[in-house]
Amino acid sequence: MKKPLFDLGHIVSTPGALDAFEQASQHPVEFLERHVTGDWGELDDHDVRENNRGVREGFRILSAYTLKTGVKIWIITEWDRSVTTFLLPEEY
Repeated sequence: MKKPLFDLGHIVSTPGALDAFEQASQHPVEFLERHVTGDWGELDDHDVRENNRGVREGFRILSAYTLKTGVKIWIITEWDRSVTTFLLPEEY
């Protein structure tokens, strides 16, 4: 694994995200490793720039990935790096 770019804090998940991972037979760690190393997933150029700025300047960081089942998962690390949350977009 590449070197982490930021601290994750406590890692939590909504029940919907946990269920989505189970239905897809995929593990959250796969996506957490991508998130913390700067692979932001399926973001547009603007959001990628905001994440890169967030890493440098201490803002919130969002990644978006699609599971094998087609369900989209978000990972959000808060600006103060106290918590990282797995959630479905509709749970935001």
